[in-house]
Amino acid sequence: MKDVGAGRIFRRMQALGTRSGVLRRAHTGRAAALTRGAGAAALAAPTRAAALAAWTPAAALTTLALAMALAVAMPNPAAAQDVGLPLGSTPPAAVVQDLNGDSVSLARYVGRTPVLLEFWATWCPLCRAMEPRLRAAHQKYDDVQFLFIGVAVNQSPRTIRRHLEKDPLPGTVLWDADGAAVRAYDAPTTSYIVILDRSGKVAYTGTGSDQDVDGALAKVAGGGGSGRRR
Repeated sequence: MKDVGAGRIFRRMQALGTRSGVLRRAHTGRAAALTRGAGAAALAAPTRAAALAAWTPAAALTTLALAMALAVAMPNPAAAQDVGLPLGSTPPAAVVQDLNGDSVSLARYVGRTPVLLEFWATWCPLCRAMEPRLRAAHQKYDDVQFLFIGVAVNQSPRTIRRHLEKDPLPGTVLWDADGAAVRAYDAPTTSYIVILDRSGKVAYTGTGSDQDVDGALAKVAGGGGSGRRR
């Protein structure tokens, strides 16, 4: 990704921070951890993150913006469990929107069946690279709810709908208009996947294009379903 694109994402995230507040927790060390997972070429990025955090009132959103820029720029994925919510924790309730603008509580999906959530964007190459694995898992695990949370960065419900007309996703696509889900799930970047077990507790987190979602889902879905989606 060209630097101008990363700057555009950063400015957009600053605007989101001004309008809707900062992330629930500001992890000042998160940027360094992400860049180590992203590859050696990104090791200079924490210096920029530290400088930005020193003056911006939305330090946590700054970290998220940097991480999103790195996710687009760097092809190598971070390892599972490097980022995000702790295993065994229960995410707080969050209200997002469907693509028509109607409110949707994520609580309606949680605590009944296993749930896979991906924080997703039309422009995210790591998300696109994960699609074949997610399609295969969607076909295999018919008792798992698949949710794609569209982040409010450089896209809109309209552009998402247009994208889905040509490239549909294997699950329900929602819109995180004000960052409520980003904060609730401590999302550091696009391609961030969270898997919740039947009780609503975090069983897996990971980022990047090489995540073993099949192995993670097998642990919470009993090894697979019938392979037939209703």
